Amino acid sequence: MKQVLIVFLGGGTGSVARYLLSKWMNNPISGLPYGTFLANVLGSFLIGIILGYFYKTNTISQNTTLLLATGFCGGFTTFSTFVYESHVLLKNSDFLNFGIYALASIILGFAAVFLGMWLTKTI
Repeated sequence: MKQVLIVFLGGGTGSVARYLLSKWMNNPISGLPYGTFLANVLGSFLIGIILGYFYKTNTISQNTTLLLATGFCGGFTTFSTFVYESHVLLKNSDFLNFGIYALASIILGFAAVFLGMWLTKTI
């Protein structure tokens, strides 16, 4: 039960952080979801650093990993919002921005995880 509470606290914090970032950065004029995009890339980078450091040093407790990686990063990043916003772009026939948003999110998300893990190996 303690671990469920830890994930809950991290997930809630991550969700609030994503909400605030989206409110600040999403562009109501163009409809481009910059906040969600940044949350997904930044969250991917953070999980790469957290898990990379954990695997390298074995000094982060399981509870800390649950709080930061599973909870915070899981709540901060959002695949469902990414898919919904992609759907809106397609529905509005905004194929160029859909392609840019979808490809950039996937490519930069992967790159951010790998970069985070690589940085923990070199530090």
